[in-house]
Amino acid sequence: MVNINSCPVCSSEEFKTVLTCKDYTVSEESFNVVSCDVCGFHFTNPRPSDDVLGSYYKSEDYISHSNTKKGIISRLYHAVRSYTLIKKLELVSRHVSRGTILDYGAGTGMFLNTCKLSGWEAFGIEPDLGARIIASEMNLSVYGTKNNLLHDIPETTFDAITLWHVLEHVTDLDDTLNFFKKVLKPDGTLIIAVPNHTSFDAKHYKGFWAAYDVPRHLYHFHKETVEKLLGKFDFKLVEAAPMKFDSFYVSMLSEKYKTGSIKYFKAFLVGLKSNLKANSAVDYSSVIYVFKRVKP
Repeated sequence: MVNINSCPVCSSEEFKTVLTCKDYTVSEESFNVVSCDVCGFHFTNPRPSDDVLGSYYKSEDYISHSNTKKGIISRLYHAVRSYTLIKKLELVSRHVSRGTILDYGAGTGMFLNTCKLSGWEAFGIEPDLGARIIASEMNLSVYGTKNNLLHDIPETTFDAITLWHVLEHVTDLDDTLNFFKKVLKPDGTLIIAVPNHTSFDAKHYKGFWAAYDVPRHLYHFHKETVEKLLGKFDFKLVEAAPMKFDSFYVSMLSEKYKTGSIKYFKAFLVGLKSNLKANSAVDYSSVIYVFKRVKP
C-alpha cells in the first residue's frame, strides 16, 4: 500500500478520513477516503501500489474492460449505452465540429467506434490488454500507453480529448494532464466525465455508494476540485452537463452492496430523487465537464 502525503490538488499535507468503503467488485478489502482540510478534495488513501493496482480490475463484472452482458445490471447498462454514445458525440460536436479525437481510457472502443463512423479521425489509449484486443477487432487505433502514442504523432495533434469516467483512475495525474496540454491543439477541447460525491445518491448511500469504487477510483471529484485541478494546467471550465442515467445505475449497484440484493424499485426512486434534487448540472450523480485551453 502507498500513502499519499500531500493533496493532489492543492499539495496540503492536512487531511482526515471521512469514509471507509469496501471493494465489492474484486477483493472485499476496505479502503479509506480522506478529505483535504484546505481544498476539500477527496481521495483514496492509502491505496495499492501501481504494480498491483491492475489486479483490482480482474473481474468479469468490470463492464468497460469486458463488454460483459452477465446479469441484469450489465444488460441494462448495454441497453442504455447505445443512446448515451450518441449523446456524448453530440456534446463533443457542439464544441468541435469534426477532426482528430483522442479517447483516453478507451476501454473496448465503443465511443471511439461511434466517432470513427461519424467521420472523426479517432485514436484511443487503453492500458488493459484484453480491452485493446476487443477494440482492435473493430480496426480501431488504440495504444497501450501515452509513450506509444507519442511515437506516432506530433504535438498539438488533437482537436478534442475525452475521458469518460477515467480521470478518477489515473495514477499519474500531473503527468497525464501535462500530456493533454502537449497533444491538444491550442483551441482544443478537453471533456472529462467523473462521478460527483456531493450528489444526493452519494450522500444517501455513503460508504455503500458504488461510484466510490475503491480502490480503482483513486480520486473523488466535485465541481470545485476538478475545476481547481484543471486550472493548474491552464484549462478553463466552459460547460458542465449531467449524466442523468448514472444515478439509476449507481443506485442499483449501491443497493446490492448495502443489502446484498438489488431492490430495483427502491434504487429507481433514489436515482430519480437524486436527479430531481439537482439544482444544476454539477449536482448530478455524474457530471461531464468541458474545458478549453487558456493562455498561461
